[in-house]
Amino acid sequence: MDQQTDPTVRHFRQILLWPLELIAAASDATAAPWELLTEAEPAAVWRVVDDEFPDDPALFQERHYGEFATFLPYVQRLLYGEGAARGVGRGQSPIRVLRRTDVARARLTYPDAAEPVVLDVVHVDLYAFYDVDVVILVVELAGSDLPLRDAQDTLYRLGRAYPTHWTAEGQGGHCVTRAEWLDADGAVLAVSDYEKREKYLAHVGRYRAPAIAAHWEFLLTPLVPHHSGQRGRLRYRPVEYHRMPQLAYLAVDRPRAVSRADFVRLALVTAPGSSSALPFSERHVAEFERRHVDDRYWSEAGEGGSRYVCSGEAMIVFGGAGDRYFADRETGVLAHFRHQQFLLFMIPHFHKAALVLMSDRLVDAVNHLDVSDAESVKRFKRRIRQLKETFLRFTHRYWFHELSDQAQAKALYRMCRESLDTERLFAEVRDEIQDMAEYLDSDSLRRQANMVIRLTVVTIVGLIGTITTGFLGMNLLAAHEASWGAKAAYFALVLVPTTALTVWTIARSRRLSDFLEALSDERLPTRAKLAALVEVWRRPRPPSLPAKR
Repeated sequence: MDQQTDPTVRHFRQILLWPLELIAAASDATAAPWELLTEAEPAAVWRVVDDEFPDDPALFQERHYGEFATFLPYVQRLLYGEGAARGVGRGQSPIRVLRRTDVARARLTYPDAAEPVVLDVVHVDLYAFYDVDVVILVVELAGSDLPLRDAQDTLYRLGRAYPTHWTAEGQGGHCVTRAEWLDADGAVLAVSDYEKREKYLAHVGRYRAPAIAAHWEFLLTPLVPHHSGQRGRLRYRPVEYHRMPQLAYLAVDRPRAVSRADFVRLALVTAPGSSSALPFSERHVAEFERRHVDDRYWSEAGEGGSRYVCSGEAMIVFGGAGDRYFADRETGVLAHFRHQQFLLFMIPHFHKAALVLMSDRLVDAVNHLDVSDAESVKRFKRRIRQLKETFLRFTHRYWFHELSDQAQAKALYRMCRESLDTERLFAEVRDEIQDMAEYLDSDSLRRQANMVIRLTVVTIVGLIGTITTGFLGMNLLAAHEASWGAKAAYFALVLVPTTALTVWTIARSRRLSDFLEALSDERLPTRAKLAALVEVWRRPRPPSLPAKR
């Protein structure tokens, strides 16, 4: 990109989302994560946000109303709960937001850059979802008067949980050279360590899991990485790719001066380059506008309007800095970007993370199944039933095909879902759980059928004695005038062999069932039937031991 003609981004916003799997200690498995994060210490860095939609009408603003009215009623209940007038309060929402306020700015150094870029950290939030072990770290940054190249570099390099490789100079590939979190006084709270190649190599070699960059690990404290030697009541591990999904808002002086190549770079989150050269082949981006662009409020003539670009990895809102409605922080496009469109983008990513997590746990349950071990089978059944219950609650509480009837919100949500392919993933997880449930049902039916066969055999054997001793109501011994001691002796004399016979019949019920089946088969010769009878009396063979290697 020509530095002299590089457009200036008058106002820049970036919202990073990082879905994570949450793993609690066994003793804390029933506690909500927001309780564990806020009860640990009086000086805990995380606080539950309880004033997004304040109950006081004087504090409730028009942007709150606009955000609420965007969504369909069942989505409103998910996001905001029921009204306080009904006596249940906002706490009915299954989503909790925690926030830390100690990080005020981010200082970012890019490769080949003369000076670092300093951005304001607007929010550092943690979204937790009831009954689903997924949390989403949300970091919102803001800046002013940035060259478009720096904005592209920020989108491309900042949201990296760990490097994929290292350059010849030893820097993390595709990452910022240095990222620093600063407090309000400018003191450094945490610094990135992408350049520590040995740390990442050793971690993967030891744990078969990636290490997390130091500055991202800092933001999540007191949560600790699952694959580490650190102690913590709450642990986490990444669910998806190392690049974090993101939203971006760019207001420039001359939006029509930005080339198609730059829009492709913004939407597909690639490195800066020449405005006249596409980052990919023309064939690869031939359907870019149809698949990823919403231009309902964009016109090639004039400098107003807004363009929305969504690829699943990123949602970009682009417009003119001189457009008053586009830059309005309360009721304009900027307000919509930070609230409605953030939620439209976050929910599909939550869907994907939750479905990937459930699919992974199904695989783990099957991997730990040993059909020859009765305890392993019992644990497998319990896990599958728990996963089925979790999936059922997820489907009815969180899964939506539509979030809004507003045309643009509907289109943006559709583009996100199609790019993330969550419909296919949902169908796959549902089918996997159904397959597991059918296996459990068939196994239960098999066990019930075996029990019926055993009871039938016992009944048949007992029927012989019942008919013999009870024929015409006769009693073999007339003991009605005998003493109580004699009656007890007679009772024990009958009870012990009858019990022994019943236990033996149950123990040999499988073989007796085979004998009865052979006896009832008219096609078998007498010799084969006698062989089946002899098999009933043979001693069972001891189970064979596996051969030693």
